[in-house]
Amino acid sequence: MKGDLHCHTTLSDGSLGIEDIIIQAKRTGIDFISITDHDTMSSISRAKILGERHGVLTVPGVELSAWDKKRGRKVHILCYAPQKPDRLEGICKKSCEIRTACAKEMIQKVMKLYPITSESVLKHVGGSKSIFKSHIMHALIDYGYSTHFYGRLNDELFNMKTGSCIVEREYPDVNYVLDLIHSARGAAVMAHPVLYDSEELLDELAAAGKIDGIEVYNYTADDEARKRLLETAEKYGLIVTGGSDFHGLYNSKPTYIGSDTTDMDNLDKILKLTGKKGSDNKNG
Repeated sequence: MKGDLHCHTTLSDGSLGIEDIIIQAKRTGIDFISITDHDTMSSISRAKILGERHGVLTVPGVELSAWDKKRGRKVHILCYAPQKPDRLEGICKKSCEIRTACAKEMIQKVMKLYPITSESVLKHVGGSKSIFKSHIMHALIDYGYSTHFYGRLNDELFNMKTGSCIVEREYPDVNYVLDLIHSARGAAVMAHPVLYDSEELLDELAAAGKIDGIEVYNYTADDEARKRLLETAEKYGLIVTGGSDFHGLYNSKPTYIGSDTTDMDNLDKILKLTGKKGSDNKNG
């Protein structure tokens, strides 16, 4: 059995809804899936119902935004199967507010360069709990300034180091986020460590016993990086996960549900850690 433990829907910065994700997982032979929208757990109840309907095991999940204060940069932490999810509601709300405040400032900067309207961005937000850069790019594409979500214009405006319109603020400290996840009785897994250059932080957190797992299998990590991450996992006895980081239309690189996966042994480790048994959570 295999699963994809990193997917996004229209509740954050994905282009497909919950049911579309689950049906596509079924089509591609995925046995279990976790919808890990950014800083919102709004998918959990509906995903469970739809998973049962379509015969796909759904693992409650969320991708939490955090900040590596030592290095002054962002880090993402995947939380799986929290037994007390209400304890994460406050931090989810705070992070969504931070992201939306940044996005509104970015929209104002973009409008000075390219005459679009705030309404043209907001119509693409839909049910999302925040405004994302992909929503702004969608508006720019609507008005003909680009034909691609990622490329020259995206780099000009939103490159993390050189973008003329990028706005970033600190998210909650990563240690605080990890403590909250564990107080909620969830499993904490560092998402795509290579993407945000977080391997040094990963080693520090693992040595301190603060992180439960690593997302090793992800398109952002090449074979050499995966080898390093597997060595770290073995050194500290960490759970090893994989996921597509699927965003649909908003993918930064071509990827698909099930392009990277987690095996059943590691899912069972997550469920055991959080107080669930794998056999008690299989839908269908």
